Amino acid sequence: MSEGMQADNDDAAQAEHINVYLRFRQVFGEAGSRSNDARKRLKNKKDGSKSVPFGPDRDPYGIDDVLTNLTNRLGWASPLAQADLLASWPDVAGEETAEHSTPVGIEDGVLTVHCDSTAWATQLRLMRGSITTEITKRYPDAGIKSVKFDGPNAPSWKRGLRSIPGRGPRDTYG
Repeated sequence: MSEGMQADNDDAAQAEHINVYLRFRQVFGEAGSRSNDARKRLKNKKDGSKSVPFGPDRDPYGIDDVLTNLTNRLGWASPLAQADLLASWPDVAGEETAEHSTPVGIEDGVLTVHCDSTAWATQLRLMRGSITTEITKRYPDAGIKSVKFDGPNAPSWKRGLRSIPGRGPRDTYG
């Protein structure tokens, strides 16, 4: 008699764990669709069918597309374009011009270029429109609004014990 009662208890215990499993399966779904990505893929599929290898929309992305999406998502597009502009200054301004000018930095959309002499700074100021257009065409993500050309700095006589106020010598430098 004790064996019969034990058999009934075993059947009830088996039925209980089967019922729990079936309830979990009903609540949480099948094993393949438990993850968030799997649920999104099923939701996004138009016909509701599962994803298959080598099926439509399964082509891998190229490294260029992946890196472009990554830099845009992380907000690196502008700093990378600015660094690329500074590195390729000879291509933008021309070889001869680049020999006499050096881009110093970019701040608030203004590219600052240091020139060897005041004559080169003046010449580049006259070419500012074409240089800005070339920068905008090649590097639209850099956000360059204008270009500032600086000549060499003149020496200062404002040092020492006997300096006097005023304009100093009336000569030009550069």
